[in-house]
Parts: sequence; C-alpha cells; structure tokens
Amino acid sequence: MLLNDTNHTEEDLFSCYSPSVVGYRYFAVVWGCAVTITGTVGNLMTVLAFVLDPRLRTRFNVLIVNLAIADLLYCTILQPISVDSYLHLRWRSGQLWCSIFGLLLFLSNSVSIITLCLVAVSRFLLVAKRPVFDRVFSNHGLTLLLISAWGLGLASFAPLWSVYVFVPNVCTCSFHRTRGRPYTTILLFFYFFIGLGCVGAFYLLIYKKVRNASKALLRYRLSRRSSKKKPAPSDQTTDDSGVESGAAKTESSELSSQLELDQNTDAVNPGKSCNPTQGSATAKKSSSDNAAIQKPAPAAPASQSATSGDDGEFKRVTRMCFTVFLCFVFCFVPFLILNIADKNNRAPQVLHMFCANLTWLNSCINPVLYAVMNRQFRQAYNVLLTRAAAPLTCLWSCCRAPR
Repeated sequence: MLLNDTNHTEEDLFSCYSPSVVGYRYFAVVWGCAVTITGTVGNLMTVLAFVLDPRLRTRFNVLIVNLAIADLLYCTILQPISVDSYLHLRWRSGQLWCSIFGLLLFLSNSVSIITLCLVAVSRFLLVAKRPVFDRVFSNHGLTLLLISAWGLGLASFAPLWSVYVFVPNVCTCSFHRTRGRPYTTILLFFYFFIGLGCVGAFYLLIYKKVRNASKALLRYRLSRRSSKKKPAPSDQTTDDSGVESGAAKTESSELSSQLELDQNTDAVNPGKSCNPTQGSATAKKSSSDNAAIQKPAPAAPASQSATSGDDGEFKRVTRMCFTVFLCFVFCFVPFLILNIADKNNRAPQVLHMFCANLTWLNSCINPVLYAVMNRQFRQAYNVLLTRAAAPLTCLWSCCRAPR
C-alpha cells in the first residue's frame, strides 16, 4: 500500500493500470458483481428475516443482524465502486471519496471482527458462566455493546483520514503503508491478529466444555446402566432439549442449561454464533425421552438414544463454529500474509489483487452459511423468496391462462 513517487500527476496517482492485470480485471469485475448481488440480497434478507419472523428475534440474532448490516455497508456501497475501479483500472471518484471509502472499508471490517468476538464470548459465557451471560447480554447490555462496537471502529480508523490514499497494487483506497505507522501496525495487529485469536480461543474453549460435558454425561449413563437401577424421579429430570439432568451430572448440567436456552430462543451463530438445537426435532426427542421414562420398559435403550442424540448436537455446534471461523480466516489471512511478507512490493500485482479480491468473499458468504447450516434462517429465507416471487408467479399464471 505504498506510493513510490510523490511527483506523479493526479492521473497517475489514481491509476492501477499494468499490462499484467489487463486480462485479470475482467475476472475481478465478474467476481465483484457476484459479491455485490449475493451480499446485498443475502444480508438484506437476513435483516428482513429478523424483522418479520418472531422466532428469529433473539439476543443472539441481534448480533447476527449487526454483522449483516456491516457486510451490507460494504456490499451495497463500497463493492460497486471497487468494481468500477477494476473495470477502468483507475479510481474515478476523487480524493475526498477515496478517504471516505477507506474509512468505511475499515469501519465495516472492524465492526465485523468485534461482532464475531462478541458472539464467541457470548457462546462461551452461555456454556460456562450462565449468570454472567444473563447480566452482560441483557437487552440493555446488548444495546451498549453494539453501540460500542461501531463507536470503537469509528474512533480507531477516523484518525487515519489524512493518510487514506489510492493503492495501485489492489486498485482500491486504503491507508498509506508507511505514513500511518506505527498506529496502523498496532490497529491491524489488534483487530486481525488479536481479534481472530480471541475468536479461535473462545471457540476452542467452547469445544472443550462441550466435549467434557458429553464425556461426563456418557459416564453417568454407563454407570447407571451397569447398576441396573432405575433413577428416582426426584433425582432426574429431562429438559426441553432431551438432555437428562440430575444430582450425579454436575458438569453436564451447565451444558443442559445452554441447550435449554437455545431451544427456547432458537439462537444461532452463523458467523458467527451456533445453534445447537433445532426446535421441532428437539421437541419430538424430548417427548420421546419423557415417554421412555414413564413407561415400565427398560431404561437402557432410551439412554443409548439420548446419548447419541446429545453427541450429535455437540458435533453440530462444533462444526458450525469451526466452519464460520475457517471461512473468516480463509478470506483474510492470505492478504495479510502477503502484505507482511512483501514489504518491498516485489510480488506480482495480480497476486496482490487476487488476495484482496478474496477478502470480498467474507462480506457475502455469511447468508449462505445461515441458509445451509441453520433450519430457521433457511425457512425464513424461503418465505421471503416465495413472497418476492409471488407477483411474478401470478403474472406468469395469468399469461398462460386460456382466454
């Protein structure tokens, strides 16, 4: 992100033309258009689904909507300008908009990272420290956290207003590589390395907590089965998620509380939160477990079924969190590594452009993950698409109707 010659004309300063990228720009334009359309439609549908579907109006999904708004800012406003720059291989909007673009770009990225951290922390507190979670992520606390996320992002990158410049290597506006030091180095380290590290660390803690609770529950069930004694009703209950709890399950009871809350709120983290239960399926499972307890039949088969179901829930939670984290890392780490390793700008310009274009994916992939990995968001998207297509369907039916 370095301007090598301050004596260039304004035309040269806003140009990223190079014979080596003339052909590549068409790929970048098509890629950028796909990101713009997918990201705008997908993130807008996420916001609308939250507003229109009462089942999705949960505290966790407020964080998801905040993430969608940050991505929508990029996809709807900034991405089309980047596409224009790649198409013409020059910045055509002037220095003022270049500074605005740079500020909004890093504001969007910083808010996304902060929101990812908030989701990871909330998931960990829900599993490990439920009272703390209830205090920190109350309605009032959540509002303050979201305002603080946008305020911190703006306060972090607004001081760089005077050093936002056009960067020919990536054909977009960013901060000057050297004029903003050491402040820019500290910011990048804090957001991208500390931020990503925190997200990964909290999800690792969640995984360990879930795994330990699963093992404790399995040991309890196996010991109960080997003793061939049916537990007294006062020592064992079954919550809404189908996970049994009792005096002998101290460690797994925390996980049961987490699963119960997720059943009641149907919370999700597609980007960033995780939904360990699916409403109707879990309700059916709970009813089945209750019936098994009430019937005089042997308890062993029901215990085996419940254990396998719980393990499935744990795996889905871990898979969801790990997938979201890997997608975020996959989008940003190549660009960061290239900029750190190539301090003298010796790498081909097309490589810089490709790694920068890879970061575009992060702003549009989240709704796809929601649709694939979360049932309620998938159903809400389907309803929205059906409503949007209804006028066209009606028009098509009218046109084909016999006269």
